[in-house]
Amino acid sequence: MRTLMLPVALLVVGQMAAGEQPAGRNPFFALCMDTHDAKKRTVEQQAAMLKELGYDGCAHLWCTGVTERLKTLDARGLKLSQIYVRVNVAPGKRPYDPQLKEVVKLLKGRETILGLLVTGGKPSDVKLDDRAVTVIREIAGFAAEQGVKVALYPHTNDWLERVGDAVRVVKKVDRKNVGAMFNLCHWLKVGGDEAKLEAVLKDAMPHLFVVTINGADSGLGRQGGWDRLIQPLGSGSFDMGKVLAILRRLDYRGPIGLQCYGIGGDAREHLARSMVAWRALCTRSGVKP
Repeated sequence: MRTLMLPVALLVVGQMAAGEQPAGRNPFFALCMDTHDAKKRTVEQQAAMLKELGYDGCAHLWCTGVTERLKTLDARGLKLSQIYVRVNVAPGKRPYDPQLKEVVKLLKGRETILGLLVTGGKPSDVKLDDRAVTVIREIAGFAAEQGVKVALYPHTNDWLERVGDAVRVVKKVDRKNVGAMFNLCHWLKVGGDEAKLEAVLKDAMPHLFVVTINGADSGLGRQGGWDRLIQPLGSGSFDMGKVLAILRRLDYRGPIGLQCYGIGGDAREHLARSMVAWRALCTRSGVKP
């Protein structure tokens, strides 16, 4: 792993609305920090670690264990930033975990966003758009009743694989509480043209609910292993400051997640490294971390 000097860039948000972070910063949370943690921490231990290191919260995988996750985060004054759920748009398949409706009820009054990983067909196959719209509108309906937003998560090899897929489907769904995500590692994995990054983010911006970042190596595409496409923040040859600078120009005000999937060893070690890198970006741009 190569470690680079971090460019001077950070997101600057506008005036604070109810429930938003103080002006000058975006909520910074960790996702998948527990999937390969050698210490196998409990959710309570994870919350304590995140609080100690200065994160605003974390994300949660799937519909089980949400009550405990909320309890442990609440006790530390942290947020549950996202819950990730799988959606299957293949005809005749169960579209989503039936527990989801009850889970969403737990999120009323919170700022938790559902992240939908949409499978069930060949990547980017528009023939499934109508089915996807039906399923996502159904989820959006009961989510809206609780004031919950839904973000489509582009994921390598899934039906909804690219940022462009998310934007296309979001437009067709046409619900105020449904938006898109930009996930750096998956965008790089599917061969995102780094020269066109700003155009991609500009196109997504009217619908962009969540961004996830991490250290990564540049120019690998599908040939790149996840060990090179997901590294601690501040490592790798990809210029992370470029992403942040673009988002700043576009006035992105949403949460930013630190992708940690597959990073082994003690999670506290790599989370601490990433927080140091994040704070360096803040300090160099004169914004409170």
